[in-house]
Amino acid sequence: MDEILNVQNLCKTFKLSKKQQKLKNLKNPLLKAVDNVSFKSYEGEVFGLLGPNGAGKTTTMRMIATLINPDSGDATIDGFSIRTEPAYVRQNIGFLTNELKLDEYFTPNYLFDFFADLHGLSKNTAAQRKEELFTTFGIDNFAEVKVGSLSQGMRQKASLAISIVHDPNIIIFDEPTNGLDVITAKVVVDFLVSLKEQGKSIILSTHIFGLLENLCDRIGIIIDGKMVACDTVEKIVGEKTLEDVFFNIYRETTKEDI
Repeated sequence: MDEILNVQNLCKTFKLSKKQQKLKNLKNPLLKAVDNVSFKSYEGEVFGLLGPNGAGKTTTMRMIATLINPDSGDATIDGFSIRTEPAYVRQNIGFLTNELKLDEYFTPNYLFDFFADLHGLSKNTAAQRKEELFTTFGIDNFAEVKVGSLSQGMRQKASLAISIVHDPNIIIFDEPTNGLDVITAKVVVDFLVSLKEQGKSIILSTHIFGLLENLCDRIGIIIDGKMVACDTVEKIVGEKTLEDVFFNIYRETTKEDI
């Protein structure tokens, strides 16, 4: 398989406010969210990132998607550098995170057409793509409803459709099922499976062990900003479950009892 993503020693430090320091019980105002994270992913595979809240998964994803700049290190997506060629990276990826919200005053119809135009899709291509995705996610009957009036599940499905309006081959999903009811989560998971079957390259962050085990080819475990394990699912899990392996690694890394 050809290499599709190469992450090399990514680092990111944030300066905390006094309130944030107090909430996190930290004396140092500088928080190293991502600390020399490196990993590779290959064409047509699903790479899963696993870690507790605050481990650095979302920050890593946002750097790869060129939403924030790393302090040091680099990553290439399909050969394009996130530091020196961010525009080319954005053209080749779809990115979805719960931290990015659709404007509540617009409808899914309007937003889909807006982003389709940004990506340079023709009207015919955009219309075909919209029909396919809106049907898949059941958005049709809500296409003219303002986002602010949609349920959380419908907002997530609309966000998902819009994030892949341009049919990218590389898709980055940060907690795509977080906060969803079981029915909506199943729709999203089924769609992820269909993307994998289409040969798309997917970078996925989730807390759902079963989803990672069943869908991913390779997994990276991040704890306290560091990549502490990275390999194929089979090699990481072995004779155990991913959940057991993760908590064993977590206890060994943090020296905390769970």
